[in-house]
Amino acid sequence: MLDFTPVRNKVITVAELSAELTVADLRALTHEMVDTMLALIASCTDADVVFQPIDPMANDPFAASADEASVAWTLGHVIVHTTASAEESAFLAAEMARGVPNHGRSRYETPWQSVTTIAQCRQRLEESRRMRLASLDMWPDSPHFDLTYRPWPSAGEINCVARFVLGLYHDDDHLAQIADIVRQACGARVPA
Repeated sequence: MLDFTPVRNKVITVAELSAELTVADLRALTHEMVDTMLALIASCTDADVVFQPIDPMANDPFAASADEASVAWTLGHVIVHTTASAEESAFLAAEMARGVPNHGRSRYETPWQSVTTIAQCRQRLEESRRMRLASLDMWPDSPHFDLTYRPWPSAGEINCVARFVLGLYHDDDHLAQIADIVRQACGARVPA
């Protein structure tokens, strides 16, 4: 998997990290990321998906209501959030690769309240893998690597490869959160 530490530490940009990556690399990295997430939830049960973890750092500025802004996310919530963000990056990257200038967001997030089983989490991850890989099939033989934009001021200019990698970066940001939710949920199980 990509080591995003230098990006987090502001030593390099996502564009620099992804400069030498090919479409084949993006495919392999997508498989690695989804496989990692599936491995993290491999021992989970349905109860773990809706388990309410303790997260003193919980802060969701985009929550549906002020009451939900400081509520810790369930495993189902994190899975639908990460997959939606990675898919958005993948689809924006495909447009850029085809020469379409960035025009804003391209996002749909499954309502997290509807994801209550581990089978649904696994299905969502596999569906996301399929969608991300399919987006790479939309790239032309000669992608428009020169088409760039700045997604936010400190990000710097990014092209289609870096746009795709931003989705993996976001996934990576949530791996420790997923692992912690799984740890808490498994620890809270009542022995049979």
